[in-house]
Amino acid sequence: MPDLYPLIRPVLRRLPAEAAHALTVRALEAGLGSWMVDRAAREPDPPILAQRLWGLDFSNPVGLAAGFDKDAQVFEPMGQFGFGFVEIGTVTPRPQPGNPKPRLFRLEEDQAIVNRMGFNSAGLSAAIDRLSRRRHDGIIGVNLGKNRDSGDAVADYAEGIRRTAKVADYLVVNISSPNTPGLRELQRRESLRALLDPLLRARDESKRGVPLLVKIAPDLAGEEREDIAAIALEAGIDGLIIANTTVDRPAEIVSACARETGGLSGRPLFAVSTALLADIHRLTRGRLPLIGVGGIASAADAYQKIRAGASLVQLYTALVFAGPRLVISIKMGLADLLRAEGFTSIAEAVGTGVVAAHSSGATRAIGTDAPF
Repeated sequence: MPDLYPLIRPVLRRLPAEAAHALTVRALEAGLGSWMVDRAAREPDPPILAQRLWGLDFSNPVGLAAGFDKDAQVFEPMGQFGFGFVEIGTVTPRPQPGNPKPRLFRLEEDQAIVNRMGFNSAGLSAAIDRLSRRRHDGIIGVNLGKNRDSGDAVADYAEGIRRTAKVADYLVVNISSPNTPGLRELQRRESLRALLDPLLRARDESKRGVPLLVKIAPDLAGEEREDIAAIALEAGIDGLIIANTTVDRPAEIVSACARETGGLSGRPLFAVSTALLADIHRLTRGRLPLIGVGGIASAADAYQKIRAGASLVQLYTALVFAGPRLVISIKMGLADLLRAEGFTSIAEAVGTGVVAAHSSGATRAIGTDAPF
């Protein structure tokens, strides 16, 4: 089947970014995405990409990051493009509109996006209803947030955990979006410790033992990284997602929209997020499964994340620029890279590019130009 995305993309580019996204979601809901599914997406994944984490069998490590399907409207159609797993959300307990529009901006020259969506969400009830009616197998994660006007973050996240544990394969506590005031303060040592214990209890009360992960920001200083790694291990969470969008603006960005307030995702985030990933892998001594996200646009990018310590990877922004066939390209290319390096499974490659620096305690990943 020919790649039709290059024909569709100019139409979408004539629309504001959020309108183009909404149109895409509506088209997928209507079943119009099926004619864009590559035949290769229906073929079994190469066995070298398979692994078992948290009692779940991932046929490949490439997932859809949170943000695309906020309200669990199109998780099944997106899964048909070849993803090994799909993460919906961020979902808040109660519906909320998010920040005023415009709030989503394409940075064409930089292959990036700036967003200040502000956890726009139809709420838990709507997402749970859709997830409970899913018809196909597939690993689904739910990314949970707090309502903007909530005075009790613990209560919001605990409610999300209790209510979604029955319909999710894993859960993510999002404490790293830059677009909800005060949210990132929950990453600080004492706040994080006070948050995680009751949330793990809420998870255990669900009786399903669904894996509970935390998504962190890329804009963390050395001491903050050490604190998060230590508390994650002490508390006994099941993994970390590294990383969310950044409030920094790398000097090389040229797009005018880079000046917009919000979190930056896409290509400019790759180096800093991969550096953080490698550092957290070192600090947790490889004992905690990590999901690497930020700037992945090729099989080589995914491979660098895996060698930096990621067991799984996620993407979203690159799909905006490359289209859904990117998923197949990354999977096939990743399998080739693993074989070329002599690995027999993806698990063997995790963290193999990370070496501790001399006396500084910093980390770098072999084969990257990231500023480790």
